[in-house]
Amino acid sequence: MDPMRKAKLDRKTNETEIAVAVDLDGNGVRQIETGVGFFDHMLDQLSRHSLIDMAIHAKGDLHIDDHHTVEDVGIAIGQALKDALGDKKGIVRYGSCDLVMDGTKSTVALDVSGRPFLVWRVQFTSPTIGTFDTELVREFFQAIAINAGITLHAETHYGDNNHHIAESLFKALARALRQAVEIDTRAADQVPSTKGVL
Repeated sequence: MDPMRKAKLDRKTNETEIAVAVDLDGNGVRQIETGVGFFDHMLDQLSRHSLIDMAIHAKGDLHIDDHHTVEDVGIAIGQALKDALGDKKGIVRYGSCDLVMDGTKSTVALDVSGRPFLVWRVQFTSPTIGTFDTELVREFFQAIAINAGITLHAETHYGDNNHHIAESLFKALARALRQAVEIDTRAADQVPSTKGVL
């Protein structure tokens, strides 16, 4: 097991400039600044409830809209998680969380499998939360799944508030990630697959 499960990544395109650092064995310490207020709030939840330390700084073409910034931050976080996981030796691999927020219940289940896949069963009742486009929640989850190499299933069973739907999904993702990337003390020297590789 690598005792330093950390990664840093800088990503620059014509649309965004992003710097991400993660520590899988952290305490949820976070420094987040993307220029998108609601998204910052969601990333704050992701770090806090996963206990993954995250430093995320992004400058994007927000004069157009938030899409490129949200998607590219997801890409960068996903790539950093993949780098920090290394050969995935010793991890639990699987994680899931049923999470409630008042009248909303969401589930996220995931497999750090190396096989990226997203199943998305979420309905928002409004196109925006404040000025934030609710379509971008799915874009972020897809970017994480593809770039981290995670099979990711997300579902909102019911919800009475769009803010709570989004937040319950981010918190459930955080708790499932926390579970999946933890070191299994009974198999810390093994890759969790009969193939011997993930």
